[in-house]
Amino acid sequence: MKNIRQTNVNIHRDSWVEINVGNLAHNAEDIRKHVPNDTKLLAVVKADSYGHGSVMLAPTLLASGFDMLGVASIDEGVDLRNAKITCDILVLGAVPVWAVESAVNADISIAVFSKDHLKACRQAYERTGIKPKVHIKLDTGMNRIGVSIDDAVDFIKEAQNADYLNLQGIFTHFANAENREKTQVQIDKWNNILSKVDTSRLMLHIQNTVGTMCYEIPKSNMRRVGIALYGLWTDMPDEKGFRPDLKPVMSVKGRIVNIHTAKDGEGVSYGHTYIVKGDRKIATIPIGYADGVSRGLSNKIYGILNGQKVPQVGNITMDQMMFDITGVEAEIGDIITLIGDGISIDDWARILGTINYELCCRLKVRLPRVYTR
Repeated sequence: MKNIRQTNVNIHRDSWVEINVGNLAHNAEDIRKHVPNDTKLLAVVKADSYGHGSVMLAPTLLASGFDMLGVASIDEGVDLRNAKITCDILVLGAVPVWAVESAVNADISIAVFSKDHLKACRQAYERTGIKPKVHIKLDTGMNRIGVSIDDAVDFIKEAQNADYLNLQGIFTHFANAENREKTQVQIDKWNNILSKVDTSRLMLHIQNTVGTMCYEIPKSNMRRVGIALYGLWTDMPDEKGFRPDLKPVMSVKGRIVNIHTAKDGEGVSYGHTYIVKGDRKIATIPIGYADGVSRGLSNKIYGILNGQKVPQVGNITMDQMMFDITGVEAEIGDIITLIGDGISIDDWARILGTINYELCCRLKVRLPRVYTR
């Protein structure tokens, strides 16, 4: 593996997110081997690589067989450019028309789907002499952003005839990739539109992470992969397709900063939602809901301390949480693992009724990241 960045992280907290770059490389390489060699791969690194750290992970993704990076905003793309990332970068979301010139100057491709976008691109070209790099975004059923299917053919042809554009690709996004019937409706719309325009020399991408694994679409020569790169799964339609061997990339850890004995009948934390039965040994670690660990997980999760499960007790506070470590040999400075060692962030997602994507993104708020192999 080449171009792996090492980092010496100097942290001043006894809690952190640990990112295993070796596992990231494993996931990316395993996905790459299942995809045809003539198909490009775009790694989705928006939201700071779903909280994992896009600047640190981008070189590994590119060295592991991915060709391009996808971000949510120009600012995310500029951060990568400032870190000397030179590959193609595509803003997958909506770009403000007043910011198009910034994308041009940073050599960042943008999604276009309106007449205003085309006008802004023309103006940016007139000012800079550089043709904006664009991918046309189609709305085939997500109802979020994109050219409507009724206007798509005319819009694509207008963009193809625009001498001020560098038209690189056309794309859309699945709304229900876990449902084959609904997804086929979107695929049919996609195929119908592309059958009416010249798509030679264009990047065509419709498959997201699930689509990459479960759908073979002839009118597609690039696939976008996100959550699976980080060792996490999303809803899948069935067993058709391939299932990569995924290894978790993120773990969350904190060192014990205090150990004391709570007496029988005493309460722990705000509101005393946990009442001690018999004397119990309580340990505190400096992680709380301001770090992205939801207060809704209070009294519902556990950690791993010296190889043993220990229940979290009492309400999770802004900066700290407590565990009942009765019966476990431990001392101040020992590590309690919240995610990792057999505990998945999916466990938290099920408790909270949400998805792993959201929780990963939350954890980037305050916790320092440490990169390991």
